[in-house]
Amino acid sequence: MLVLGHADTSLNLSEIPDTRNCTATFTQNAGYALQVLRELKPGLAVLDVGRGTASDLSLVEEAAKQGARVVVIGQDERGLFAQQARARGASAYLENPVRTEHLWATLRGPAHEEQSTRLDPETEPSDSRHPRNTEADEPEASAWDLVLSDSPTMRSIAEQIRRVAPTSAAVLVTGDSGTGKEVVARAIHEQSNRRDKPFLPVNCGAISPQLIESELFGHDKGSFTGAVKDHQGVFERAHGGTLFLDEITEMPLELQVKLLRVLETHEFVRVGSSRAQQADVRVVCASNRMPEQEVEAGNLRADLLYRIQVFPIRLPPLREREGDIPLLAARFLEELNAEADCNTQLAPEALRVLEDYHWPGNLRELRNVIQRAHIMADGTIRIDDLPAEIREPASTHGESGPSLTVNIGTSVAEMEKNLILATLKETGGRKDRAAQVLGVSLKTLYNRLRDYEREDA
Repeated sequence: MLVLGHADTSLNLSEIPDTRNCTATFTQNAGYALQVLRELKPGLAVLDVGRGTASDLSLVEEAAKQGARVVVIGQDERGLFAQQARARGASAYLENPVRTEHLWATLRGPAHEEQSTRLDPETEPSDSRHPRNTEADEPEASAWDLVLSDSPTMRSIAEQIRRVAPTSAAVLVTGDSGTGKEVVARAIHEQSNRRDKPFLPVNCGAISPQLIESELFGHDKGSFTGAVKDHQGVFERAHGGTLFLDEITEMPLELQVKLLRVLETHEFVRVGSSRAQQADVRVVCASNRMPEQEVEAGNLRADLLYRIQVFPIRLPPLREREGDIPLLAARFLEELNAEADCNTQLAPEALRVLEDYHWPGNLRELRNVIQRAHIMADGTIRIDDLPAEIREPASTHGESGPSLTVNIGTSVAEMEKNLILATLKETGGRKDRAAQVLGVSLKTLYNRLRDYEREDA
């Protein structure tokens, strides 16, 4: 569910019956709401538009286009804007101030019959990023299409997922950026007995330290400046389901202590509250760094690491997944064809170019390249439709060039640091070019440089 509101709105969906177990994204930013509609494709969009503008009408139209049932809350239900909103796809228009009971009746009304099952946590997972197929024999295709593989390493990982998913063991997924850590976490969820409950991903590195505790555990109204209403944290919203904590090594140390306590006691306390609540949640963590090295560097608590990596899974980079490029490219192309209602094909010569590339950005980079080529192609993706860096990889990759001497006895960490800094110098300080030459993602390069700055400080 997507909810777009205003800071002074009286709307509080957490009070509506039967929606507490549903995953809801609340925002006051129309741009972010648009991104959620396009990427997560929620089944229901509640848009509190205030006075109503032309951009609000565009948002209504986009929500309807993405398949959401749109409920608009605004001024004068008989006014021009209300008429235009209905014409753009709104199935209901409610006049402010709206009572909770009235809104609930609208959400559960006859017009909502088709979508009501998507709001009911007993019939389908609340996470709408991967809606379930209505065919009984295809309930879990979304994650497994990317896990299943021809490479022996990925076959082994798929077997590990099948074995650990039905258990309650804590799983830590590691691997370079873009290798599919969230895909693995989602596959574990889909294979578990929690599959019909929410799957909520949280990037610990993307939330400011001042807000992450509230995002995880929630807060009570008045607990701090700006806390104008009660807020459910992800541990509360994911009740009964799976919580995916990505980039766990980016979590502040003081919060790691609280997370450890939640994992041990299965209880959490909202910010500003003294009442403990039960946490019936399976936690799957992930990191693009080596967790043991992060413990040594003081970025990750050793006791937390022992708690979250009962069952470690290490994902290989895409360049080591022999024979998987054709399978993955075909899968991504199939998704794009379904969205655009077309039948674009991949020419054999273009596929060979993809197979020869070293893919520093892994699955994420491959998906982006296929999407760009799909846009550029006229029925068939050919070599000219691929980006220049794919057609003509960096000449320094795998060929002779400036060298770096390493003395015997140098630590691996120090050798890596020297190589990164030397490559950055050779590329004239261009971090994107250096990341490509090194065969790592740009995010990984930034993380390493930040570590070096801390060491030198």
